[in-house]
Amino acid sequence: MSFADFGNDLYTGKRSIPVVPKRKNFYIVSLVLMAIAIAGLGINKLNLGLEFTGGSEFRVTNQSIPEDYEAKAREAFGATDDSTSGVRVSQVGTSTVRVQTERLDDAESAQVRTALAKSFGVNENQVSATFIGPSWGDSVTKQALRALVIFLILVAIVLSIYFRNWKMAVAALIALAHDLVITVGIYSFSKFEVSPATMIGFLTVLGYSIYDTVVVFDKVRENTNEAFANGRMSFAQAANLAVNQTLVRSINTTVIGLLPILAVLVVGAIFLGPGTLLDLALVLFIGILVGAYSSIFLATPLLVSLRRKDPAVIELDKRASRSQAAREREARNREAQLATVGGPSSPISESSDRSREQAEASMSRPAGSGATPGAADEERSTLTGRSVHKWAQGGPRNQPKKTPKSRRK
Repeated sequence: MSFADFGNDLYTGKRSIPVVPKRKNFYIVSLVLMAIAIAGLGINKLNLGLEFTGGSEFRVTNQSIPEDYEAKAREAFGATDDSTSGVRVSQVGTSTVRVQTERLDDAESAQVRTALAKSFGVNENQVSATFIGPSWGDSVTKQALRALVIFLILVAIVLSIYFRNWKMAVAALIALAHDLVITVGIYSFSKFEVSPATMIGFLTVLGYSIYDTVVVFDKVRENTNEAFANGRMSFAQAANLAVNQTLVRSINTTVIGLLPILAVLVVGAIFLGPGTLLDLALVLFIGILVGAYSSIFLATPLLVSLRRKDPAVIELDKRASRSQAAREREARNREAQLATVGGPSSPISESSDRSREQAEASMSRPAGSGATPGAADEERSTLTGRSVHKWAQGGPRNQPKKTPKSRRK
């Protein structure tokens, strides 16, 4: 079976992945991941970049970077242990070595520049020195947190207005918090550097995650409104059908979004080295994966759990249960009637075949339609219970042509 056939089966309901019925399992997985992430933040903390902590940065530009560039840089500082000296050495691109350390005064910076130029065998004008004060880092942190809070408030307001249900906004915000905590936890365990570009990536990831969640919720609203109208499915069944109908789309969107980011990561890690582009691509790659998981396996199950005690939802579940029981009785009656008309012990004849066809038509006809078996206006029932005229199934071309009254004899 091809992936397209699999997606079509999910959309029509022929196949179903029990996301909502097994939501407790996904809750446990998410809680465990979040607990590990929070523990990682408490143990390792984040590897904040120079823009947040303040300090001095030196960049050595050379046509060819030696293989032992890290040892040469530490030699210029008289340091051998990164954990005790606070010196961080990295390669940027193919011709630049970046050295970051704690704050140095002007005299110390001049000495380091001279030592680095001597260690790498370059002119002193090829070594640049930059100082970033801690007040600037505090300002960046405050602005980033302020942007995050404003973003979450706007998301809650917009979702509440669009879906006309505050519980959808709550479920979406919980999924966003889940994405943020796990992404930050991965950064704490991996010791990836957190830079201003990383903060921009966090906000971008949250926007992508809420976009995917809104698409799923829109389908949930469509299915549940139809369920409230005909009572054929419970709220949980309609929501699970919506998740299955949007599953393939979410996977395709995620894969298409990750491919160019993966290309940037590979090029940045091999050729460019640490920098804004690599920091942004890294957080996007991690966040999109986590966001796709929460949009599919967390947001909609949370919505079902939040609404399970609503009076309208409880009444719908009762109606769906009665409708399901009625359909099961109808199926048993159909089997019994078909067995009576054309069972193995009955002789097969033209009249019995005609009777069997009439029985099948009468059993497949919606209850209360009043149509006779085999009538031209027979209706067909769709998955959601809507009755559609058989000519409408094939489109306008298959409808019978009407003869004008003037031509009738």
